[in-house]
Amino acid sequence: MANVTLRNVSKAYPNGFRAIKGISLQIEDGQFCVLVGPSGCGKSTLLRMVAGLETTSSGEIDIGGRIVNQIEPAERDIAMVFQNYALYPHMSVYNNMAYGLRNRGTPEPEIKSRVEDAARILELGAMLDRKPGQLSGGQRQRVAMGRAMVRQPKVFLFDEPLSNLDAKLRIAMRVEIRKLQRRLGTTSLYVTHDQLEAMTLADCLVVMNGGEVEQIGHPLEIYQRPSSTFVASFIGSPPMNLMPLPASDIMAEPGCDLRAAGILGIRPEDFVLSSDRVAEGVALDLIVDAVERVGAETFIYGARQRPAAGHVAAGLPPAEVIVRVPGAEAPAIGHPIRAVAPRDKLHLFSADGRRRID
Repeated sequence: MANVTLRNVSKAYPNGFRAIKGISLQIEDGQFCVLVGPSGCGKSTLLRMVAGLETTSSGEIDIGGRIVNQIEPAERDIAMVFQNYALYPHMSVYNNMAYGLRNRGTPEPEIKSRVEDAARILELGAMLDRKPGQLSGGQRQRVAMGRAMVRQPKVFLFDEPLSNLDAKLRIAMRVEIRKLQRRLGTTSLYVTHDQLEAMTLADCLVVMNGGEVEQIGHPLEIYQRPSSTFVASFIGSPPMNLMPLPASDIMAEPGCDLRAAGILGIRPEDFVLSSDRVAEGVALDLIVDAVERVGAETFIYGARQRPAAGHVAAGLPPAEVIVRVPGAEAPAIGHPIRAVAPRDKLHLFSADGRRRID
């Protein structure tokens, strides 16, 4: 096991494109760190730089106290699990898991011990003689994880390993990966574009955007106190409602000053439906546009009056508000509702969306 430290790491290509723009990151020994962000944000590039599959333009990558910038991938003492399982179709499960160890000259009795231990942990013991074509997608992914486990590396690297699985299997495998990592205690760096996957897996969450880090922290800390409108809208499902200020259709009680220019954020679950305003907070009068009933909760999409010209922030949809309420009951489409949120549930950001205002 080992710490992983990135010091002002950057990646620039010959055409001048800067994929990674000076990222510094400390992953503690045994920590499960998740890189999350939209496609093209640089998260997979950063992971591949740690693995040695991409060169580093500047900065240092330190694994276990050793600078590895100039060290070959095979010598970095890492193991990687890819989106593509990359199993050898003509080999049995046992031989797929043992292949890397044989290439390193590991004695056969030790290979047998490591493979059988990994198979027991991953519940693959009855499948060691099967070929990959005889396995389900989830079983193949477990074989790929087992192949990484038998290496007994200092660091696990996961590059969107669940992307090819169906929704139900993704949830099951997500739980299995987290249980496995806690059992082994191996430092792990995991890449995903799925913010729910990131929230449930991470000890440390790194939100990336445009080759830079937007925010680092515990998942709940980031959810409750996003540092920018990008983080606020990316982390959370449905996303946070973002409304440019000042806006004439937002009713604020005394002590809740919303006159200054900026952006107001409210999570859908922090609204309640009421005919009254709140003692300290805001209220919005909406017309129900659409309703999504998803079992234990319901999402209400409401239209509000557009704010006055000149107060619409770039990229924000000011006319729609999402309200999440418990249960399957909801007002009919076309009916008016009042959504209210208390002051302690409000989020304020600068007018450009890049800074949280407390």
